[in-house]
Amino acid sequence: MESSTWSPATTAAAAPLASHERIRNAADISVIVVYFVVVMAVGLWAMFSTNRGTVGGFFLAGRSMVWWPIGASLFASNIGSGHFVGLAGTGAAAGIATGGFEWNALIFVVVLGWLFVPIYIKAGVVTMPEYLRKRFGGKRIQVYLSILSLLLYIFTKISADIFSGAIFINLALGLDLYLAIFLLLAITGIYTITGGLAAVIYTDTLQTAIMLVGSFILTGFAFHEVGGYDAFMEKYMNAIPTVVSEGNMTIRKECYTPRNDSFHIFRDPIRGDLPWPGLIFGMSILALWYWCTDQVIVQRCLSAKNMSHVKAGCILCGYLKLLPMFLMVMTGMISRILYTEKVACTVPSECEKHCGTKVGCTNIAYPTLVVELMPNGLRGLMLSVMLASLMSSLTSIFNSASTLFTMDLYTKIRKRASEKELMIAGRLFILVLIAISIAWVPIVQSAQSGQLFDYIQSITSYLGPPIAAVFLLAVFCKRVNEPGAFWGLVIGFLVGVARMITEFAYGTGSCMQPSNCPTIICGVHYLYFAIILFAISFIIILAVSLCTKPIEDKHLYRLCWSLRNSKEERIDLDAEEENIHEAPAETLEIEYPEEKKGCCRKAYDLFCGLDQPKGPKMTKEEEAAMKLMMTDTSEKPLWRTVTNINGIILLAVAIFCHAYFA
Repeated sequence: MESSTWSPATTAAAAPLASHERIRNAADISVIVVYFVVVMAVGLWAMFSTNRGTVGGFFLAGRSMVWWPIGASLFASNIGSGHFVGLAGTGAAAGIATGGFEWNALIFVVVLGWLFVPIYIKAGVVTMPEYLRKRFGGKRIQVYLSILSLLLYIFTKISADIFSGAIFINLALGLDLYLAIFLLLAITGIYTITGGLAAVIYTDTLQTAIMLVGSFILTGFAFHEVGGYDAFMEKYMNAIPTVVSEGNMTIRKECYTPRNDSFHIFRDPIRGDLPWPGLIFGMSILALWYWCTDQVIVQRCLSAKNMSHVKAGCILCGYLKLLPMFLMVMTGMISRILYTEKVACTVPSECEKHCGTKVGCTNIAYPTLVVELMPNGLRGLMLSVMLASLMSSLTSIFNSASTLFTMDLYTKIRKRASEKELMIAGRLFILVLIAISIAWVPIVQSAQSGQLFDYIQSITSYLGPPIAAVFLLAVFCKRVNEPGAFWGLVIGFLVGVARMITEFAYGTGSCMQPSNCPTIICGVHYLYFAIILFAISFIIILAVSLCTKPIEDKHLYRLCWSLRNSKEERIDLDAEEENIHEAPAETLEIEYPEEKKGCCRKAYDLFCGLDQPKGPKMTKEEEAAMKLMMTDTSEKPLWRTVTNINGIILLAVAIFCHAYFA
């Protein structure tokens, strides 16, 4: 019985090696050690060579980034280990349709670089809630959105990434889940807390390179093992486990045979697991929320030198997003072919034996392939890749979450906080986030892997659409005002949370045990629900705005699309607040004698970048010139043409890919 669960290649061995024994060889271990040394070196280099002693330096990398690190960082902070585990797992279970999620991004990175970022730069903002405050005035939207974004980070991104990274480490090193998580977060936290955004962007670039090289090698090995693309299509349809009954329980046929539409992205609108209208329209709403209004993504773009670098970075990220379909989804499907009994198990007791959960083992598709298929040395490289993707998405989220907390919430509590105090508050908040995330892991573990990747998408579908509606209307419709935006957000949030809680309470069920949640609530596919929720929010925002007083144009110059090129002076709706922050000039000018610092204090300052000498105080004219430079979106005609042509090619590629695999 035991040997049938192993692939033909390993049956010859007397006793198969436990998966974590395989890593214990000199080649693998040295690759992993070298990898960590290089990452730390790049992080330290970025840390000491960039300015991170100021809020702009720590949170926006001093507006000095060029296009290729931006593109790589956009890709790396988007692809976490949740993608490797989740995309491959869903691919193994249901075919290529999840790849459509990734391809949707090709269109929205263009929307981001061409339509949204120019407005954000002209508005001169650091965070997304700050943009809404300038656009609508008032504090309640900004505070509400900051808190909601932080919750979304914890529930979807951080916990899912940590969990899938831990699955990997557990399988590869045999370490206890919590010990593995603790080690990971310690290393990740150290260089985010000390290095700021520049360190994050440079290490991301390195990790994108490693991630791509490693995944390409694995994909090559996998396709070689199956015998090419045609053989892969044929064998996948026949990858059916042999154990399908237990005692008096026989499992329905559709629960363990691959779907007939496995090789189509667009599936039946009513019976499909990812219906095509949902994939086109529902997914676009989520992509609009994620790519165009999410702090993690937009912050990368705002750190660019100029507009051409933003666009080129977005295009690079778009081309990189073509790859997950081949490097993750299809690789997961090959894992099902090679290790059918393990990956495609359906009998709860069998599944528990293979991966410790009764729901199903598709989540171990990618890790299993790495541990079983790769030769020594390369296996270490792939493990580094997994850690890389996990760490890069975590560092991005930690950096962005601390930006949100510091700039949007902390400055409300402490009106006159000094720059140094803001930096320290941001760093302490990262520690709090880490603690909450670790506490959340058991819940993710019990929301077991069978549903984890769907949970990420569905939680996003319940909470994201109202935010997408507000930003879309804020940028493109100047008639929308504060009451409209606020009530749209609140009512949209309540509707979404009602559905989310009902679904959590009843459970999502599996093929063997369908959930008994009322059809009227859970029967609506989550992508359809996203469309409905978006429509509700959209209508409420417009209706309330039309019934209340419009905002005058003088407050909206360069904050919405129709007034983006106006040259007049803008009177910010939050101008009164701004004046509180700027204490009278006399109080700021007192010169204190330089105090002597002890060794510990010097080390601490060096570590956190607080030792950097303050620049000379700017005159009013210099400040105005600096502000003009920071909000400048002009481009050289040549580069504008080059990026525009590339943007059009990228859109054409996106349409071709969808059509070819439809």
